[in-house]
Amino acid sequence: MNSEDLGFLPATQLADLIRTKQLSPVEYTVALLERIGTLEPKVNAFAYLAADQAMDAARVAEAKLMSGDRIGRLHGVPVTIKDLAITKDMPTQQGSFIHQGDRPTEDTPVVPRLKDEGAIILGKTTTSEFGWTGVSRSPLTGITHNPWKSGYNAGASSAGAGAASAAGFGPLHQGSDGAGSVRMPAHFCGVFGLKPSFGRVPYYPVGTADLTSHIGPLTRTVADSALFLEVMAGPHPLDYTTLEAGPAAYHARLHEGIKGKRIAYSPDLGHARVDPDIAALAKAAAERFAALGAIVEEVPTPWAAAGPDLIRFFWSAHLTRLKPRLKQWQSRMDPGLVACIEASANVSIDEYQAARERKMAYVAAIHRWFQDWDFLLTPAVSVAAFPADRLMPDHWPQHAWDWVGWAEFSYPFNMAWNPAASVPCGVTAGGLPVGLQIVGKRFDDLGVLQASAAFEAIQPWAGRRPALG
Repeated sequence: MNSEDLGFLPATQLADLIRTKQLSPVEYTVALLERIGTLEPKVNAFAYLAADQAMDAARVAEAKLMSGDRIGRLHGVPVTIKDLAITKDMPTQQGSFIHQGDRPTEDTPVVPRLKDEGAIILGKTTTSEFGWTGVSRSPLTGITHNPWKSGYNAGASSAGAGAASAAGFGPLHQGSDGAGSVRMPAHFCGVFGLKPSFGRVPYYPVGTADLTSHIGPLTRTVADSALFLEVMAGPHPLDYTTLEAGPAAYHARLHEGIKGKRIAYSPDLGHARVDPDIAALAKAAAERFAALGAIVEEVPTPWAAAGPDLIRFFWSAHLTRLKPRLKQWQSRMDPGLVACIEASANVSIDEYQAARERKMAYVAAIHRWFQDWDFLLTPAVSVAAFPADRLMPDHWPQHAWDWVGWAEFSYPFNMAWNPAASVPCGVTAGGLPVGLQIVGKRFDDLGVLQASAAFEAIQPWAGRRPALG
């Protein structure tokens, strides 16, 4: 196989080739780093590429393989970590000059779990400044380019992970999702992104945004996502929100299908603006679930009307934690982030508590509605990729910081903690990827993976590769 084929090799296949000694971890890592070295200037997916550390880990992996030592599920398989996740042996800069060069003293829990299974950490992928926006740029690292169109948005704070996945920079990329930041890069970049149920994967330090940020995988295949989630999931003492239950057999049970499942479809949640090409592709994809034996109906979502006011209030209010930084750093921060912080400068505790009461009623309404449905299908995002130097597409209303208008479908399930995925469902006339969102009942991560795998089987996408040269 050439370096391109190796870069796009699924983790499930790669792990088997290494385990059976048909592929050397060292030779594979050399080839992958050569590919990244050639193409990374066109993509800019890495905030920090740990090439020397990756080669050291590959040599250790090869020695263990040859000596007959224990071989983990991801032995010799490369993984990237998002630059919002803390890592002790490489910088964690969060896309901001405020933390340029910072090196934490410990790892977030998923990192040792991945290493224990033999994974090789390639480096840290780019993020918007503190993960605040759905656009793939930061003051520190600049624009992360969509592999399908240079200069275009690769999507949200896990953009580096999504772009790396689409570009064939290895199979497994860790992301996090506070309002869609796993699902939006998946949509924009034409890959698979899963936001698990809240608490499924430990996230430390625990965030201050009212428990809405989830760690999840970005991959090119559903099987890779299932394997990745099995390794990352499970309780951890440093994250008091993690679920007590360990991961299910996600990978082994993907084939079980969705026959007889009740699936609701909403084109707009009753309030969202959606570009016509996105709407058409999402609707066509939703209709295909009937061929999988599911019962599909277009239905109203009356709970959704409260969402826009809630997300705009909380998105700005939670970012006021950065207000003390403005005096020193404002001139080197993303202007949109500064505007977002300042929008809630005068919010009182009384107002915040009243908003939380409305949020809890909103969340209860979502779960009450899901008593009648196994899954909800929607567009993943309202627009296809647009120039990454813009906060909004040119044909949408402009705003100093409110990018959420084109991303109304994802945040409800951060608030409600449901598992949700974006699966590629087609391309626009301009060749830009589009995702379909699949949302499940809380805790039904397996069901969302099974629904995604069933759709992948009738409309496969992993073979599509961007022309990067």
